[in-house]
Parts: sequence; structure tokens; C-alpha cells
Amino acid sequence: MKHTGPAVPRTCPVSAQAAPASDVTDPAVVDFPLREPGVPFPPPDYADYRDRQGLVLSHLPDGKRVWLVTRHEDVRAVLTNPKISSNPEHEGFPNVGKTVGVPKQDQIPGWFVGMDSPEHDRFRKALIPEFTVRRVRAMRPAIERTVEARLDEMLAAGNTADLVADYALPIPSLVISALLGVPPTDRDFFESRTRVLVSLRGSTEEQRMTAGKELLRYINRLISIKEKWPGDDLVSRLLANGAIAAHELSGVLMLLLIAGHETTANNIALGVVTLLTHPQWIHDDRAVEETLRFHSVADLVSLRVAVEDVEIAGQLIKAGEGIVPLVAAANHDESVFECPHEFDPSRSARSHVAFGYGVHQCLGQNLVRVEMEVAYRKLFERIPNLQLDVPVDELGIKYDSVLYGLHELPVRW
Repeated sequence: MKHTGPAVPRTCPVSAQAAPASDVTDPAVVDFPLREPGVPFPPPDYADYRDRQGLVLSHLPDGKRVWLVTRHEDVRAVLTNPKISSNPEHEGFPNVGKTVGVPKQDQIPGWFVGMDSPEHDRFRKALIPEFTVRRVRAMRPAIERTVEARLDEMLAAGNTADLVADYALPIPSLVISALLGVPPTDRDFFESRTRVLVSLRGSTEEQRMTAGKELLRYINRLISIKEKWPGDDLVSRLLANGAIAAHELSGVLMLLLIAGHETTANNIALGVVTLLTHPQWIHDDRAVEETLRFHSVADLVSLRVAVEDVEIAGQLIKAGEGIVPLVAAANHDESVFECPHEFDPSRSARSHVAFGYGVHQCLGQNLVRVEMEVAYRKLFERIPNLQLDVPVDELGIKYDSVLYGLHELPVRW
């Protein structure tokens, strides 16, 4: 696995500009960019795609046409165009099976990332106050206590650990469980079920389905308890607000749990590896933003479909055609980020699209940033002699997962 990015010339050439619509006629079809063993991430092909005029045509595993969007400017244009939808109910919405998928409302009511405005806006408006900078700042002491507790357990167990299972995965699960008002006595169950649910290699499909049902039952029970005995937590506040219907609330909470768990865990683990291989940045808080850009773990998450004919980068996309904005390609666009293959926290990386862009931009991004910053700072303060227990190129990448990340991260001190 290469954490320093694909080998590209040091001259960092600027990608070609989009061509006029009349010049983009019959683009060559490329393979859909699923992660493969031995191929660096982001794939070197992304740079080639950015240099092409217009967009890149591909086919999903089911044979449907889909447009790949790779330039930073074009990705942002797709994610803000009202003629382009995130609703999987529309004909032609991209579906690549187990690799990526968005549930429909009849499957999980309240899964609002699969909605468009104005339906989507109702959920977002109700949730925005829970993830403001001010609210997250107030959560910082609790996050620090959670991280310290994980480190206490790791240090008490010896001088080796799997930093994914023992640190990166539990932290976001324990933080979100506290935010939802899960009682401390239930948090081990909550964290263990979440871990099974998001693991594609460590659990079977049947085990994941069972874990999902158990979590949903628990969340429904938690909602019932909060209706009778409200507290100072997100569930109680959402119930009091009334903007989200009762039958939708469990889906909203499941979305918050899943969306905020593995993405954060993957960023924490990948960031630790990157900092260990770039130790000059270990104590620089700017490493958080650069880690988000550099790794772009949610590369294939922002699936879209055109609901009307629309032009992006000079390419006509017909109604009913699927669109996949490649987040990692946009975040490694040489026209926006100089030498993007280099990990350089001194750069200004805030224009990255690791959290998406537009109305669907990640609600929990402020929380993710604080979790990452605290996780890095506390880890290297408590274990200054931390080192990898295997060579970097032997770390196991999640080729079989929705999100880019590591299966394990063996370390010692």
C-alpha cells in the first residue's frame, strides 16, 4: 500500500481544461474504478482522466452507462446542479452492488442523503444545530476522556495493538453513542454491533444483517425511552423539535451512526500511518485537513443521476444517466492542489471535497475534525515511541469495502 500517493512527475502538470460541448463527441469507455490489490490509491488513471476533455464514460458491473467526474471544478458543479439527483428512486441511479449503494426510503425511511431538496432540507435543518462548531467545541472534553480511556486500555494490555480495532474504530462509535444518549452500560454492545455492521472482511453478510437488525431494534427502544424520559442528548432534542417524524427518526439515527463511524475510523488509522512516515508533521494540527484531502476515503460515495439533460465540462449527460463524482480525483487535481501526491499540511487544503459539497456536504464534519485531532494528539503524547509493527506495503487495504481504509494497523511501542 502506498500512502505517499502514485508516482507522478515533480513538475505537477496542470490538468487540461474542459472542452466545449461540440468538441466532446464519442469518449472512450474505461473500466469502472474499483479498488484492486497492487494499485495505489488514488489510482494513477485518475490523473489521465483529468487530462481528457469532457468527462469519462464507464460501465457499472451491471452494464449501465455511467459518467466519471474527476476534475475538482466539475465535481463541485455536479454536486450543486439541481438537474442532478441523489435520489436512488430515479431510473438510472448508479448501483454497483456490494461496493456502493444508497437505500431507498421504503427500505430505510429517514435515510435523507438519498433525498433532494426540499425533502432533504427538512432533515438537514433539524440536524444542523447538533453539529455546529460551538456544539462540537462543548463536546471536546468528553471526546478527550473517551480517547484517554482507549489509550489506558491499550497501554494496560501490553506494548502492541491493532490500532484499527483497539483505537480507530471504538472512538467514533463511543462518541456517537454518547451524543445519542446511549447509557454507558450499553455502549460496549452499541460499539460491538457497529463494528460488525461496517466490517466486510471480519464478518459474514448474515452477521452484518443480524447486527443491523439488532442496532435498529436498540435504536427504536432508545427512542421510546427518550420519549418518556428525555435527557440532554440528540435524540431527546430531535423528539422535542418534532421536525422529523417518529417513523423516520430511527433511519436518521442509523445514518448518523454509519456515516460517522467508518469514515472517521479510516481517517484516524490512515492518518496515523501517514504521520509515522512523515514525523515532522506529528504535532501540527494542520495535518487533519491534509489527511482528509490526501486519503479521500469516501471516493465512491457521492452517487448521482441526471433527472434532466445537463451539460458538465462540455459533455451532454442525458436524463437517466448515472454520474459518479470521484472525490479522490478531485482532491488530487493539480490545478487546485500543487503537487497533490505529496502529503503537505502547510498547504491550504480547505477547498477539498472530502466531505462532499453543496447541500449534501457532511453534517458531521466539525465533529470528525475534532475526533481526528484529539486522536492524533493524545496518541503521540501518550505513546511518543509508537511505530508500525509491519512494513507499510504489507498493511491490508479494504479493497472489499465501500470506503478506503485499513483492515488492521499493527503497532508497537
